[in-house]
Amino acid sequence: MKLLNKSISYLSLSILAIVTLWAIIFYVNMLQEIKSSIDEGLENYKRLIIKNAEHDPSILTKNYFDESFFTIHPIEKQEALAFKDQYLDTIIAMQDADDQALEPEPVRMLVSAFESNGKFYRLKVANSMVEEDDLIGELLWDVVWLYLVLIIGILVINNIVLKKLWHPFYSLLAQLKSFRLGTSHELVRTNTTVKEFMDLESSMNHLLQQNINAFERQKEFVGNASHELQTPLAIITNKLELLLENAWVNAKEAESMSEIYQIVQRLIRLNNSLLLLTKIENKQFFDNRLVSINETVDQCVRDLEDMATFRKIKITVNAISPLKTYVDIYLANILVGNLVKNAVHHTSGKGNIIIHITEAKLQVQNTAADGPLEGELIFSRFYGSRKETGRSGLGLSIVRAIADLYGHRVQYGFDHGMHSFEIFFSPNKPSKT
Repeated sequence: MKLLNKSISYLSLSILAIVTLWAIIFYVNMLQEIKSSIDEGLENYKRLIIKNAEHDPSILTKNYFDESFFTIHPIEKQEALAFKDQYLDTIIAMQDADDQALEPEPVRMLVSAFESNGKFYRLKVANSMVEEDDLIGELLWDVVWLYLVLIIGILVINNIVLKKLWHPFYSLLAQLKSFRLGTSHELVRTNTTVKEFMDLESSMNHLLQQNINAFERQKEFVGNASHELQTPLAIITNKLELLLENAWVNAKEAESMSEIYQIVQRLIRLNNSLLLLTKIENKQFFDNRLVSINETVDQCVRDLEDMATFRKIKITVNAISPLKTYVDIYLANILVGNLVKNAVHHTSGKGNIIIHITEAKLQVQNTAADGPLEGELIFSRFYGSRKETGRSGLGLSIVRAIADLYGHRVQYGFDHGMHSFEIFFSPNKPSKT
């Protein structure tokens, strides 16, 4: 959830709680005020009835509610002396002008006792609460509309005022997301006078500058290491080739030189692989384009056809659908080539290699000489070199690094006596990284 939406949710809940609490207090106070006002009217009405009864004894015989809304019943002296005025909320049957028959309606009633000409009576005086209830209902709806107006006002303020206030933050965030080491040449910038955003910009630029400096130093080291290592290795290789061509070298010396030559070649491959891994991790491959994995697989199979034929290995390609992805063409060739070469190298004579291609997956299977491999360990660096001195042990590590660079997933499995390497290609777009 965005920060603005998060803030407005908390603000809305807070306002709802405040308005609800205020509405309850307002409702109780308003109800008490209305009842207090009605009670004062009932008290005044009681005094008028008692006063009129002194001049008109017929009033004392009224024992049912009509338009005058009071009743009088004789009671004993002891009951009258012990009686205290009571204000009650009750229901009585009433008929308004628009009613066809009597209907129960809420009323506020005063029950009292009084003396007239030596006799004691109970007086019940009622006042309709219908209009008051309607008033309370209207007030309740007024509170609901007040809350809705407040929420709409908050939304408007949030989308206009607060959005403008937080614009520098989102601008910095967008620039930070698009910043790429090695390709972005400017640090993040934003026009603001808010101290917190200015401090954030300064801190971000400080961290970015440190990363840029470290990245440049690393690139420089990789370049220097590559140059400095390749030159002496090339010289050693040339010297050994010249020595092997001399006629005076005997068989034993030639064998030793040949072993040294193989070691030097392994060092060259190892150096190139490590440099490639470093470049991949530093995201130094930017020539991303839409590449057909089907065509890359076909080319790789043609390149390895002679070797596979010599080792009596059958390679089968099942292209169910075209598979295309945005990738550096050089890395695409290495990704596919390392998987297929790894399969050819680890397939015994008269074995099979089956390559499946679907819209989003490349699977390379090969006949296993032994049982399953050690899960995720096979993708670690130098895993293969621990068992095979002739290989660098970086082939699958490079596959994993390339896949991670583009957000793809690599998976190893073992089924029916066959190793299986799968690359699940995630949907991607043209990118400079």
